[in-house]
Amino acid sequence: GDGQGRNDKRVRKSSNKMAARPTVTVHSWENPGEKVSSVQLPSVFSAPIRPDLVTFVHKEMAKNKRQAHGVKYEAGYGTSAESWGTGRAVARIPRVPGGGTHRAGQGAFGNMCRGGGMFAPLMAWRRIHRKINVTQKRHAVASALAACAVPALVMARGHRVEEVPELPLVVSDGAEGITKTKEAVAMLTRVGCSPDLEKSRESKQIRAGKGKGRNRRYTMRKGPLVVYSEDNGVTKSLKNIPGVDTCCVDRLNLLQLAPGGSLGRLVVFTESAFKKLQGLFGSYDSKSEVKSGYTLLRPLMTNADLNRIINSDEIQSVVRPMKEGSDKKKVKKNPLKNKSAMKRLNPAKPTLAHIAKKRQTPGTPHYEAVQKAKKTLKADRKTHRAASKAAYRTMISAFSEFEATQ
Repeated sequence: GDGQGRNDKRVRKSSNKMAARPTVTVHSWENPGEKVSSVQLPSVFSAPIRPDLVTFVHKEMAKNKRQAHGVKYEAGYGTSAESWGTGRAVARIPRVPGGGTHRAGQGAFGNMCRGGGMFAPLMAWRRIHRKINVTQKRHAVASALAACAVPALVMARGHRVEEVPELPLVVSDGAEGITKTKEAVAMLTRVGCSPDLEKSRESKQIRAGKGKGRNRRYTMRKGPLVVYSEDNGVTKSLKNIPGVDTCCVDRLNLLQLAPGGSLGRLVVFTESAFKKLQGLFGSYDSKSEVKSGYTLLRPLMTNADLNRIINSDEIQSVVRPMKEGSDKKKVKKNPLKNKSAMKRLNPAKPTLAHIAKKRQTPGTPHYEAVQKAKKTLKADRKTHRAASKAAYRTMISAFSEFEATQ
């Protein structure tokens, strides 16, 4: 039983590996309709796509291109100014010594003073550059490569791939020997990159902002990236085509594979460069042959289809059934503010409120009855007050007569 189970696991493992390694067609660079051969898809294209990792590594790598800049550490402090102290009806800011010039007596050193030092000055010894974990950078490059093989991500990034025969796009090694720009443009056009080249060429415009005066006057959308194995003239022929970048497969750069931290660059591989990827990044079973101790990043989930997982028979057979007829939590309402809540407590409340409103509305029988009751009460109080005063006077007179007789 245990041996059979282990054999089944080996079969499933090998079948999964075969399913994850389909073949990719190698197109002739002179005639894309002609299929030169087919190569196995490197394992790096099955790596998990991690936008969070790619964005982080790209942001940190982009900082390493910056140059240190700042103000001189003694700017604003080039005078022997001292405060005049108190008692002279002036602020206690340090003041320039001497006399005979406008500068004498002026405030100095403070950031509120003309010619003074700035607040929190930028110093050239700030931490300009960033160190990034090597393995983290390798994982990011592997993730960016995997995204280059997903047509949806490539199109979402803005590339025009409607004429591209296949992704990832692999051409024969003869493309590495192209030395003329005219031939390079013809090669890219033949493999279906013409719409993307046109998009890049037409996107050139003057940069918005001060960068236009700082040696980066124009902006342009990115076009295809050509990845080669040996430079036999391909870099020279492609360097003057707008939007096109080149990169050696041994020196893959995340800044080119995911410009701006966005996954899905349109990449054109040469056959030899494509074959090198398996040895460069290895697989889930074997380490890289070039990168010391590197193994591909394993996905957090082997199946990311949550709906399929939750609705599967294995999960549904063990979860408890859904509760039915459970009362929802009711929100307690204040009957003094909520009429419906008061009506449930006192059904006569609406009728009483209606009657109370009529009692305050002139011209209604209820209002007349209230006014009549008020008049009657007023007359009764007047009669009672008169009788009370008469009784008091009688009592006082009787008391006076009693005292007179004593």
